[in-house]
Amino acid sequence: MSGTFDVDVVREFNAPPSRVWAAWTVPGDLRQWWGPTGFTCPRAEADVHPGGRILVTMRAPAEWGGFEQHSTWNITELEPLRLIRYVFNFADAEGNRITPAEAGIPADGVPADGEHEVVLTDVGDGRTMLHMTERGYGTQEARDMSQSGLEQCLDKMAALVEGRP
Repeated sequence: MSGTFDVDVVREFNAPPSRVWAAWTVPGDLRQWWGPTGFTCPRAEADVHPGGRILVTMRAPAEWGGFEQHSTWNITELEPLRLIRYVFNFADAEGNRITPAEAGIPADGVPADGEHEVVLTDVGDGRTMLHMTERGYGTQEARDMSQSGLEQCLDKMAALVEGRP
């Protein structure tokens, strides 16, 4: 998108693509890593196919008030073990789309329909390269906040798929 800021993260995991794919698509795995450091994911539902969606609930730690934030990842394109493209939306507790403002997110800079892409590449020796892009942030600050949260989520994902505590 012209005039927007994008999150662009590349991460290599010491795990095969099948394990990293499961982290993105299996509810029990999603609950282990979704949310930045200190946050938990008490709910994850996954209907993984083009036209399907993933629904996750992120819970803040007590010192942040313990609020819950729901989101849906509406899958637009899927190539198993390699590609997931989806539209990220904030949602209410029932999974209905709401605006960033309705979710308590400052509306300045956060897209209502975030276009996200996850590409997995088998780099050999049981390792996987993940390249994730989130498009459409209206401000550098909103982009940077999302990137920081994503990096923390991926740290948790790395520990899960690499079998570390």
